[in-house]
Amino acid sequence: MSKFVSPVYNVKKVPIEKIQANTYNPNHVAPPEMKLLYESIKDDGYTMPIVCYYLKDIDKYEIVDGYHRYTTMLRHKDIYERENGCLPVSVIDKPLEDRIASTIRHNRARGEHSVDLMVNIVKELKDAGMSDAWIMKNIGMDADELLRLKQISGLASLFADKEYGKAWK
Repeated sequence: MSKFVSPVYNVKKVPIEKIQANTYNPNHVAPPEMKLLYESIKDDGYTMPIVCYYLKDIDKYEIVDGYHRYTTMLRHKDIYERENGCLPVSVIDKPLEDRIASTIRHNRARGEHSVDLMVNIVKELKDAGMSDAWIMKNIGMDADELLRLKQISGLASLFADKEYGKAWK
């Protein structure tokens, strides 16, 4: 039996100045999702460490996964100050080709949201009394996306907080 221990059990507090991006990450996050990531980190803190490889020769940590969590701290002074300029880091020790594969696996393993499940979530939040504004801010949706999910559901109750003009009569 192997004595492998998952890196997440040895998370380090690393100053952001000692962390650098890699040159091979193909992942891109659209502005609405980056805004949601900022809101998530602001409201919940860092709940997952950045995955890095330690570059001994230059005493830096190169990101394998977590580039956007890293850039959130770089771009937002409030996050930087609250976290004292440090990020949680778990370190993997693999050759470059395996780190590239790890980056791709991390990116692809995130999956996509099911439309049906998102409709159910919106319904549950509306049933709990949450406003459209609350849902858009906290779930990271714009008004058009929320409207589409409500339309897909076909449930009139999801439109209960809307005022309609006389054209609907």
